[in-house]
Amino acid sequence: HRPVMIHRAPFGSMERFVAVLIEHTGGKFPLWLTPEQAVILPISEKYNDYAKKVLNFLNNSDIRTLIDDRNEKIGKKIRDNELKRIPYLLVVGEKEAESDSIAVRVQGEGDKGSMKLDEFVNYINNEIKKQLE
Repeated sequence: HRPVMIHRAPFGSMERFVAVLIEHTGGKFPLWLTPEQAVILPISEKYNDYAKKVLNFLNNSDIRTLIDDRNEKIGKKIRDNELKRIPYLLVVGEKEAESDSIAVRVQGEGDKGSMKLDEFVNYINNEIKKQLE
């Protein structure tokens, strides 16, 4: 008997492309490609309602966002989400809830200060346009 090996790899080239992309970017995908563009980090549980309001606004503005509402200190939340390579960390607390804004941290750059929600949407959309040019 002669052994025969049957092989089929319809997605092989796609897998190689994704592997090269991950290796080339070090896991820091371009903003338009990253699965989560931003994560909202409430300082404590009492700001979860405001965080949900921000989440709804950003998702309705086509910005892929999630909330990290774990019962952890804010420093741990920031560290964990930076390790996940999420480009924008949006911290919300008392000051942000009162002024209807968010405190923005950029992956690898640090604190960018406070922004109104519509200002942040314009900012992130401009960043995406720059990357696609």
